[in-house]
Amino acid sequence: MLTSDFDYNLPENLIAQQPAEPRDSSRLMVVDRKEKTIDHRHFFDIVNYLRKGDLLVWNNTKVFKARLRGKIEVDENVIDDEKNGGEILNTKEVEIFLVRPMENLGVWKVLAKPARKLRLGMKVRFADDFAGEILLKEKDGTILMQFGDDDMGVRAKANKYGEVPTPPYVGSQPATDSSRLEKAYQTVYAKKEGSVAAPTAGFHFTPELIEKLEKMGVRFAEVTLHVGLGTFLPVKTEKVEEHKMHAEWAEITDKNASLIEEAKAEGRRVVAVGTTTVRTLEGVYKKFGKIQPFSGDVNLFILPGFKFEAVDALITNFHLPKSTLIMLVSAFAGDKQFITKCYEEAVKEKYRFYSFGDAMFIM
Repeated sequence: MLTSDFDYNLPENLIAQQPAEPRDSSRLMVVDRKEKTIDHRHFFDIVNYLRKGDLLVWNNTKVFKARLRGKIEVDENVIDDEKNGGEILNTKEVEIFLVRPMENLGVWKVLAKPARKLRLGMKVRFADDFAGEILLKEKDGTILMQFGDDDMGVRAKANKYGEVPTPPYVGSQPATDSSRLEKAYQTVYAKKEGSVAAPTAGFHFTPELIEKLEKMGVRFAEVTLHVGLGTFLPVKTEKVEEHKMHAEWAEITDKNASLIEEAKAEGRRVVAVGTTTVRTLEGVYKKFGKIQPFSGDVNLFILPGFKFEAVDALITNFHLPKSTLIMLVSAFAGDKQFITKCYEEAVKEKYRFYSFGDAMFIM
């Protein structure tokens, strides 16, 4: 299977730069994967497609301010020659993107820009009380960085000095809009901090819509998957099977595992909000043959031909070309050509794409 099979043409003007206001006024493409039909609605119309007894499962992760801007503290012991020393001295700023904590206390996997100017042993300072040292540069472009705080302390200081990492395809915004976007770049039900990118399918829900669904008899459960490299790194290999899916930390509590297993046993639909929820549920099911309490890493790479055991319907956004996300959606629809048709229809109808864009409901 070729990565190029999951490419499509998207006019730049269809990449959403602002969230819909209110959130549930975004458009909704309703896709029936059995009948191969497409309907055009608004997200608040989801009440017409969900029914009493459905179990809506979402990812309750919360984004923290993972983008840090700092300066290299030059140490002559880590400058290997005059040319590189000059380059380093001329570097005004380094951007560090926190990805996830490692097993060793205070060590984080990060991305850096410009990474080529960083050497082992260098320190990058973000504030008087906040700095990190370069420990290792990995072959995949990631870096291991040692901080002087535990994981909670690093997140606390990142939230104090850093920025919410809105995606690069969302252009720079005026200061007033920037703070509004930071707030918009969270789901209304986010509570467990740890993600470097938001589970964007959940952006469309409002407290009022959730209350309406509850009154209809729709039930709710939640999982946690802290979004990291596994979600947003592009597929660069020619063959998709050669792509390495990075692990992300996930959790299903006793209570939520029971809610999901009960719904499956009673034949009620499990509706996943977002691809991160799908990977959590299907990853745990694949590991244990059922949904049970779990805490640990998930690195499931879902491609066409995958057999879904836990999820019956999916709410998702419109994803980047050649991404693992569009591959998962193609697998869930059961027909890559049909999803290609859906995306072509979305472009024709001028849907808004990516994080702040419109939604798709696949049933």
